[in-house]
Formats: sequence, C-alpha cells, structure tokens
Amino acid sequence: MSKRSSSQSTIKYHNKKTEIDGEIFDSRKEARRWCELKLMERAGLITDLRRQVPFGLIPNLKDESGRVIERAVKYVADFCYIQNGEAVVEDVKGLRTREYVLKRKMMLYFHGIRVKEV
Repeated sequence: MSKRSSSQSTIKYHNKKTEIDGEIFDSRKEARRWCELKLMERAGLITDLRRQVPFGLIPNLKDESGRVIERAVKYVADFCYIQNGEAVVEDVKGLRTREYVLKRKMMLYFHGIRVKEV
C-alpha cells in the first residue's frame, strides 16, 4: 500500500484549496462556511469563533524506556464556536471517511462532544 501526498488526496476527494483573507481552507465548501460563520459572529449570533482546533483522543504510547512507540491520535475540528451559551464543534464534510467516523465517535465517547456536520 503506498502513501498518498496531500495533493493526491485533495484530488481524490475533489476538493480545491481556497484562500480567503490570507487563510487557506481545504475546500471551497469549508471556505464558504467560514464566511457564513464570520457573518454570524459579526451579527452576534455566535461568539469565540475558531478554526482548526485540535482535540486529543489518545496520547502518545511509550515503551518502558520512555520511547514513543505509537504516536498520539487527535481530531482537528474545522470550526468551534459558542452559540446560545453552548459550545459547538463543527466539521464540513463532503465524504465521511472511516477514519473521520471513528474519530467522531471517539470525540463523543472521550469528550462528550457531538460533532456537528455541515
């Protein structure tokens, strides 16, 4: 099994990297959602808007000598914000990969966070 570069996986999922105000987004859909959320923030409908927020799922695993034998697993949310006093973790999805579904389930199990898919 060969490794794919990020540019190949971008082609595979038909995403096109998009730049808005100097920020790079993985897809046009994600960039559009960012613009919608920015408008919602300006209108006072949401607060504390952030993007690419990492959540730890499984820490590094080390052997007896302290050497890392398995790297940590994390989930990186596309967007996080507060709406009506509630924290929202949001992911813009075109295709739900097996890896994403597993990480989404781990977010609920470990952090009690249900990821909102857009």
